[in-house]
Amino acid sequence: MSAVPAPELPRAMRWWLTAIAALIAVMVLVGGATRLTESGLSIVEWKPVTGTLPPLSQQQWAQAFEGYKTIPQYRELNAGMSLDQFKTIFWWEWSHRLLGRFIGVAYLLPFLYFLWCGTLGADLKRRLWIIFGLGALQGAVGWWMVASGLTHRVEVSQLRLATHLALALVIYAAIVWTLRRLRGRQSVVARLRLKITGMVLLALTFVQLYLGALVAGLRAGRVYNTWPEIDGALIPSAARLLFEEPWWRNLFDNTLTVQFEHRMVAYTLFALALLHAIDAVRSRAGTAVVNGALALAAVVTLQAVLGIVTLLYQVPILLALAHQAVAIVVLTAAVWQVEHLSPLAGRGRIASPDAIRVKGNLRESAHVENPPHPKPTLRSGFDLSPQAGRGEGAAG
Repeated sequence: MSAVPAPELPRAMRWWLTAIAALIAVMVLVGGATRLTESGLSIVEWKPVTGTLPPLSQQQWAQAFEGYKTIPQYRELNAGMSLDQFKTIFWWEWSHRLLGRFIGVAYLLPFLYFLWCGTLGADLKRRLWIIFGLGALQGAVGWWMVASGLTHRVEVSQLRLATHLALALVIYAAIVWTLRRLRGRQSVVARLRLKITGMVLLALTFVQLYLGALVAGLRAGRVYNTWPEIDGALIPSAARLLFEEPWWRNLFDNTLTVQFEHRMVAYTLFALALLHAIDAVRSRAGTAVVNGALALAAVVTLQAVLGIVTLLYQVPILLALAHQAVAIVVLTAAVWQVEHLSPLAGRGRIASPDAIRVKGNLRESAHVENPPHPKPTLRSGFDLSPQAGRGEGAAG
């Protein structure tokens, strides 16, 4: 088999990781639709291999339906459901699981090919293995979440739902970060304050996404659907916010407290995104940083408006999915901004051994000729050369 030209490998990796990131985003939205349609408990078994095929006969459909009838959700919420109604919720959950399996295969096979080519540097290889491991863990976390609703509850645990979503978005963010590191760019000189606020924005975005999953799991948006007041006040009484014992359980189990947290973090995120954008413009941090800050502030503003509208209309499915989709855009913008503000360590080569030798000759020639005005070079955050595995890898 002929070797793939060195410049083609980074391009192929970027297309591969872009496709995986897009599939994960679709997966999150399908998961949201599965939750909103109350479909997540329609498959009561975890069969990673044989579960790939749906029921193919009337007998198999009857068996699947009988399995669903054994859980509390059917008995307490859907008693008397017809087989055709069951098929509707079954297809949502089956599609969600099938997409998860497809993403696993779509990630693993190209990854093994790139490993076989021997062009991955040690740092990039380690990152890609970690992402694969997190993906495998996500499958187990998904079943752990479903299992919470099969015995004593009529829905899954909101804590496990939030964990499942958070892990999916951590994987997504890791892929987006890796993609950014594979693209050549110039190093950025920015104030420490900008870097700190960028990292705080990213951290707050993850906190907000986790809280959003808790709100969804508790259906808090349908319980408290007024704005700007909540439960009749801008700030509910402490007795209402902290009535459960011990007090910390309110942070995760109290419907009012969880939605109040979600709102307060949203206000903080909105204000900080605006301040970050103003600071970037006033400090003349560079076109890329300024554009990134403005884009982040814009999508955070859009998300805030969309969240309010979704709440006021009592969480219709299309608005709820739009809210979730824009949340992914906010996360993407936050990751991009933090990555762009981060330093590029090492040499960041993307080259084959032959290309490395050619570069060495060019450097020697350039040293002799001593050009007066060398142009700035674009650098990648990873070294993709085989030598990287022997101590020359660039830190990401």
